[in-house]
Amino acid sequence: MYQITKLSWGVALVTSMFASQVALAKSANVEPELFPVSSYLAVKHQDLVYPSIAGKFLVYNEVRHDEFSVVRVQVDQPDMAGKRVDPMMLNEASREGVALQHGEIGYVSNRMGPMSAWMWQGQGDTHVAIANMGLYRGGLIPEHLNAAMNGKVWCFDAALQKIRHNELLSEFAQPTHRELVGQAWRMYDSNYFMYKMGYKTTKKGTHNKFDAPALFIFNRQNSELSMLPKAFDGAISPDGKQIAFVRNVEGNYDLWLQNIDGTGLTQLTTQTFGDFEPAFSPDGKQLAFVSNRDSEGSVRHTSIYVMDLNTGKVKRITNAEEAADGGVAWADMHTLIFHSNRDIKHPRTRASSAWSLWKVEIQ
Repeated sequence: MYQITKLSWGVALVTSMFASQVALAKSANVEPELFPVSSYLAVKHQDLVYPSIAGKFLVYNEVRHDEFSVVRVQVDQPDMAGKRVDPMMLNEASREGVALQHGEIGYVSNRMGPMSAWMWQGQGDTHVAIANMGLYRGGLIPEHLNAAMNGKVWCFDAALQKIRHNELLSEFAQPTHRELVGQAWRMYDSNYFMYKMGYKTTKKGTHNKFDAPALFIFNRQNSELSMLPKAFDGAISPDGKQIAFVRNVEGNYDLWLQNIDGTGLTQLTTQTFGDFEPAFSPDGKQLAFVSNRDSEGSVRHTSIYVMDLNTGKVKRITNAEEAADGGVAWADMHTLIFHSNRDIKHPRTRASSAWSLWKVEIQ
């Protein structure tokens, strides 16, 4: 009996050692993490996407029980109760949350019929319209809302093609596939605007059947609304003087930069694959963005990058094997908050069906 037990224990030991070696071999094939990444905020049965940060405030978008809401919390206490912009009526959706430096919240809602852009003032119950009346008539439907930290200059994009315009109105209040909730850059491309099992790569030569959207810049001080054609996904610099945006050039997506007054148009990236979702650093000297340049244009595998606007040098920040990292925002000069479909238990090697918020330290 003793010999059998001893033999069984020996087999178990060998088996355990073999399993450990296999695990080590698998982990050895995983690239080392470029910078420390950790879970920032995750809520069971909810999708949290597109964080926006200004000063001490974080605003994010929440999908809960097929409802879209905007939530504001303290950057250093994201799991504490915060201010919510919830639906006020049946079938209303509040999305596109934007944080402002004094606690105001920008957002887009369909409560007036068509989609329109609003700002909660940071106190009381007053909500201020932040663009002209053309939005209420349905002539423009604002997407990818963004603003300078002081809320004086705003930008959004809109589809000018009638059929896509109507489709986006319908899709705004109806929950789309969870995958698309965290990849809003796909809405203007016929190859990616709906969920599929497989996608074309985002590279030059890929034909898009949709007409290009236009980017609009709104100055709240003088109510001037200006248009930048064939552009979307804008980000206003902290001082309100520049705008970074995305442009589709013959099937490929690149980043561009321009002064708000219309001068200084510059193409920032010319990669073979796609660059999306720009975000200025607090000092305006760096630009974080999302790209699939290191996954050969894979739609489902994107990472975070940072560009030095003075030198043009680009640094890769995240490198999970499977995940779609996106929606990046700057908490400070050395900390980025972003959303991802990383698996909480296996964040380096697996993706899940849910979106949550993550933090990466780049110092």
